[in-house]
Amino acid sequence: MNKKILIFASGRGSNAEAIHEACVTGEVRGEVVGVICDHHEAQVLQRAARWGVPAVVIEKKDYADKAAFDAAILKAAESFSPDLICLAGYMRICGENLIHAFPNRILNIHPALLPSFRGLHAQRQAVEAGVKVAGCTVHFVGTGLDDGPIITQVAVPVYDDDTEDTLSARILEQEHPAYVRAVKAFCDDALCVTRHKVTGMHAKEQ
Repeated sequence: MNKKILIFASGRGSNAEAIHEACVTGEVRGEVVGVICDHHEAQVLQRAARWGVPAVVIEKKDYADKAAFDAAILKAAESFSPDLICLAGYMRICGENLIHAFPNRILNIHPALLPSFRGLHAQRQAVEAGVKVAGCTVHFVGTGLDDGPIITQVAVPVYDDDTEDTLSARILEQEHPAYVRAVKAFCDDALCVTRHKVTGMHAKEQ
């Protein structure tokens, strides 16, 4: 039976598109059942309309505080009864209430080889640090910043003349297939989390 996948996104939703396409083609045994977005003008909402799936917009400014916002997010998420939540360019830190409600059922992709360069502007951090290898990481979401168990990683070279933009573009090319592989493994019930280690697919893929 296909897994029900809920997408969280804030912007273009290119990773969301890759996941949806993989579900449509049958590469992933899943179905995107909805989108939760925190910006009324985000391009991902146009994608959701094209896919024919419902989208819910929940903006922080409409709530008195973070607790109220987090409660609204959780209520919306639970209304979809998802098996899996995929953060696809979702630019907010998930509330602990959501993480506890869906333990090891929320995936995120981060444009760095974690645990290096957590947080925002990871590509800029990599360029400024002078590293020779960067990449992307798909991981389960934990209660700390980009600290959940790592599912898969893909490395890309960093060239001497790289900027944040050129490195970002090179990493993005690898993000879509890496995320799809991780979602496929989850939907195939292949992943096992023991303490902080994920088994069931290669820890590092080139």
